[in-house]
Amino acid sequence: MTAMMRTGALIAGMTALFGVVGLLLGGQAGMLIALGFAGIMNVFSYWNADKIVLRMYKATEVDPNSADPRVRRYAEGVIGLAARADMPVPKIYIIDNPQPNAFATGRNPDNAAVAATTGLLSMLSEEEVLGVMAHELAHVRNRDTLTMTVTATLAGAITALANFAMFFGGNRNNGAMGLVQTLAIMILAPLAASLVQMAISRTREYEADRIGAEICGQPLWLASALAKIANGAARIENPTAERHPATGQMMIINPLSGRGADNLFSTHPGTQNRIDRLVQLADEWGQSVSREAVADTGRKGPWG
Repeated sequence: MTAMMRTGALIAGMTALFGVVGLLLGGQAGMLIALGFAGIMNVFSYWNADKIVLRMYKATEVDPNSADPRVRRYAEGVIGLAARADMPVPKIYIIDNPQPNAFATGRNPDNAAVAATTGLLSMLSEEEVLGVMAHELAHVRNRDTLTMTVTATLAGAITALANFAMFFGGNRNNGAMGLVQTLAIMILAPLAASLVQMAISRTREYEADRIGAEICGQPLWLASALAKIANGAARIENPTAERHPATGQMMIINPLSGRGADNLFSTHPGTQNRIDRLVQLADEWGQSVSREAVADTGRKGPWG
């Protein structure tokens, strides 16, 4: 089964989960309403989810002629990487947030955007920022951005629908069994949505790491960046991500990693595993000079 077919099956599974929650809450009518709502959400997400996420994080579009040299080099770096990858230049955004992180969004390469936090630009070297943005451009080229944005929107909607169970109480005619059913919906539906997100996201992160390394030509830039971002994300909370945890899968590193419980069903593969793969790739390319430096950086901080 190809990655596209696998992703389609997972999104279909999430839509079906939407219908099951509706069935348990309101019978057949509830299922039909929930499936109809899921269909509307899919269509709406296709055209608008990227704008919603960017607005949610209060992202502002970058002026390539910005007076801030870090912002200017960031924009110039993205433009250069897009040319190197023979891709359209995405819209470039900045997010005023001290946690180092970044994400890409958009329904296709012609309608894509990349965003980096101010924390990322302040904590990483110029080369490390290039490694991160090459990773994000890999997501755009692989069309992961649409998948991740749609699943984030659906997962958030499933969680909201499950929370409605607290108010509607499921099938009230079943007494204690109805209460048990309602509690099960509230707990299991968001958990199932998280598992689907995890299945979609983890393999795509490894692939984006590999292709991003090819785009920038330096796997160790991204390896070093991942070490610093993981360390920063573990120490610095991202309030927007905490309020909207379904968007966490879009980030290069889990933005919720500052809370131990959030890693239980993390949508991201282990950071050390990602670094090990990038170091191995650098070795294969004959770029082993900085291997020890990357390992030393890794030992200094916690890993996702």
